[in-house]
Amino acid sequence: MCRVNPTNVVAFLTVLLFWFSSFEVTCSAREGKQWRRSIADGSYRQMVAARQHTGSSAATSSATFNVLDHGAKGDGHTDDTKAFEATWAEACKVEASTVMVPSGSVFLVGPISFSGPNCQPNIAFQLDGKIIAPTSSSAWGSGLLQWIEFTKLKGITIKGKGTIDGQGSVWWNDSPTFDPTDEPDSTTNETISAELKGGMPGTKPTALRFYGSSGVTVTGITIQNSPQTHLKFDDCTSVLLSNFVASSPGDSPNTDGIHLQNSQDVVISATTLACGDDCVSIQTGCSNVNIHNVKCGPGHGISIGGLGKDNTKACVSNITVRDVTIQNTLTGVRIKTWQGGSGAVKQVTFSNVQVSEVETPIMIDQFYCDKSNCKNQSSAVEVSGINYVNIRGTYTVQPVHFACSDSTPCSGVSLSTIELKPVQENHNLYGPFCWEAYGELETTTEPPISCLETAKPLKAGTQSNSESC
Repeated sequence: MCRVNPTNVVAFLTVLLFWFSSFEVTCSAREGKQWRRSIADGSYRQMVAARQHTGSSAATSSATFNVLDHGAKGDGHTDDTKAFEATWAEACKVEASTVMVPSGSVFLVGPISFSGPNCQPNIAFQLDGKIIAPTSSSAWGSGLLQWIEFTKLKGITIKGKGTIDGQGSVWWNDSPTFDPTDEPDSTTNETISAELKGGMPGTKPTALRFYGSSGVTVTGITIQNSPQTHLKFDDCTSVLLSNFVASSPGDSPNTDGIHLQNSQDVVISATTLACGDDCVSIQTGCSNVNIHNVKCGPGHGISIGGLGKDNTKACVSNITVRDVTIQNTLTGVRIKTWQGGSGAVKQVTFSNVQVSEVETPIMIDQFYCDKSNCKNQSSAVEVSGINYVNIRGTYTVQPVHFACSDSTPCSGVSLSTIELKPVQENHNLYGPFCWEAYGELETTTEPPISCLETAKPLKAGTQSNSESC
């Protein structure tokens, strides 16, 4: 029997291992260059990001700019506005960079604009901490329409688990009621009066506004206690909003959750909206808007309008609201227009809407007026092609209210699977109301909506309104 020398075995295995290692390196060199390059690139990006963090002039698409590294204190008392501006100025130069607002800190920030159009595209604003608004009138000047603004950018994302707190109670309790659809003069009597008595300016700002931007994404964040509208998209395209929360007391004035104006190709999903006005307000110039999986309440419901105020032209089309729950609100799904306007609202679908304790779940109001005196006018924004499908739940005042213009009746109104019951069965509540509303009942409804006219409207002039959009 032969005896194997252990030293020889070890030597043989060492040679064999070396040979296999050489073979693997050769194969990797031939077949795995791309994989190794990706690993190396990842390390390189981390290195460059670290250099950016320490002030190096190197810049790549993964550059991260932390507001704490640019002078922010994050103690909730020191004004960090300039630090945020300095951080943005650096991030603006780098494509696909990230502005970091870290968790564990509270940043007091005054009115600020993160502006293009000279910024590089695809910048991300990572909000994990908390941003609060100043509560001193001296920080606001007069007539500011927004607190935080992102303007004229391409590919801008705000994401994270952080909060924007407008600390709005100092405005709600101190300043006059302001209509968010107005464009106020900064020297109005209301503003002057508020300033003279040492209060907040008469014009309440929107908490967060996007203007003139494309490829806008907002996800994960919370906006609470806004002085006025929580989140506004104005003149924007390709907007994605998800996992967003807007939260203010139900009696806070004019605190819309989301306000859309002159914006197209918008998707709003997986969102919770509790406020003192419309959960979602869709204004003129909006088209291709898809709202789904949204919880609304308290508030005034999901609204299109008011449109046509002060004899203006308004155009809204291709709006879909589906798979939403609306609870304890003034209205459910609503279209509201002022007398005297022109233009059209068309191609609108409300489907799979669950309402609970809503005053009026379904409403079209072409006589909308929130002033003490509104005079009758003949012209109106045309309302046509409005579809209601599977609207169910409970109401407290009236199930359906269609008040349409004498000169421009509502047309193409269809209802299918409507089941609305009063919260209290034996209460004296209003039944369905229709005025100059024309359309079709696709199914029987509860309660029966016998007031809807099934013939086509005879009034002239509606076609020209629609064609003007």
